[in-house]
Amino acid sequence: MANIAAIASVGRSLMTYLDNAYRNSLFPNGVTRPECAFALVSSGQVHDENDPGQSAVRVVISLYRVTTNAHLRTAGRPTAPEMRPPPLSLDLHYLLSFWSESPGNEHLVLAWTMRQLHLNPVLDASTLTQEANWNVEDVVQLIPEELSTEDLMRIWDTFTPKYRLSVSYIARVVRLDPDALDFEHGPVVATRFDYAAPAPPP
Repeated sequence: MANIAAIASVGRSLMTYLDNAYRNSLFPNGVTRPECAFALVSSGQVHDENDPGQSAVRVVISLYRVTTNAHLRTAGRPTAPEMRPPPLSLDLHYLLSFWSESPGNEHLVLAWTMRQLHLNPVLDASTLTQEANWNVEDVVQLIPEELSTEDLMRIWDTFTPKYRLSVSYIARVVRLDPDALDFEHGPVVATRFDYAAPAPPP
């Protein structure tokens, strides 16, 4: 049963997965792999980001929106569709921005990141961190999100630094299960009290 650490776990898992995959990736002959680091930051930390150097690239991952999945709002888990109360099913919206003083390296890492998430768009038991107590059946899909120019600019208007080359992905579906105590107590039963005038004395 995934607990309330699930949202934090997905962000850390995405960062670690991309970082490990990049370190172990092979680039084509004639293409130099630039130094690159992936960082998960809060929205309040984005303004502290700086270009990492002349050739290095820093990929900043920030969670900018959380929505309830409209299709699974009242659904249980696939293995227990009638479970009550149902898990809270969420979609996590991430912005990946690329920071570098080298346009060539910035574009190279952007292409690598998008291709990596295209070829391997799933976080599962092998990549999700364990603090959320994920079920074996838990699989989080990473889906490209199309943002209009206006929406993208509005997001960056909330940050202090100027716009950086960015792409957005949705992590779907993240299920937060009820705590065990939620299953141990029966439902609250409301009782209606009627008031009546006292009977007259004999």
